[in-house]
This record gives sequence, C-alpha cells and structure tokens, in this order.
Amino acid sequence: MATIEKRTVSLPADQARYIDELVARGGYASASEVVRAGLRALQERDAAVERWLREEVAPVYDAMQADPGRGLDADQVGKALRAHHAARPTAGRRGA
Repeated sequence: MATIEKRTVSLPADQARYIDELVARGGYASASEVVRAGLRALQERDAAVERWLREEVAPVYDAMQADPGRGLDADQVGKALRAHHAARPTAGRRGA
C-alpha cells in the first residue's frame, strides 16, 4: 500500500459544501476520497495536455521552423475563417 501523507488544506465554503454533498450522497466514503479523485482527474488532464503538445503541437512547430513558407499570414487565416463560417448552414447559428 502507498504511504499516506496528511495535508491540511483551506477551501472556499462552496467547495467544502460540494465535497460534503458528494460524501453525503454516497459516491465517496470521505472528503479525502473526493480530493484524491479530483487530483487524479487533474493528473489525467495534465497528461492529456502534455501528450497533445508532444504529439501534435511540437511536430507542427518543427515543420514550421523547417519551412516557414508553409504558414499563413493573419489575412489569409481571417479569409479562410470567414469562408468556412459563410459555408456553414444557417440553422443552429446564434441569432439566425
């Protein structure tokens, strides 16, 4: 079993109430269990961001460094975005 270290944390009242509600509903056995689940979710999110940066962002950055001419300037990006949005169906658009 992993070594357990005790910590004392301060929380805003709404977060403390939320933890208490989760425990009261029976989804968690204790406040510590809620906090551990939250930390696991944060670790998973951070790992997903790291993977995205490593697997998707870094290769594109490297490709742009190797061949800057393949990039678009701000005007080209703006035109492409306007064309993309103009081609979308109007149903479901806000204000349409």
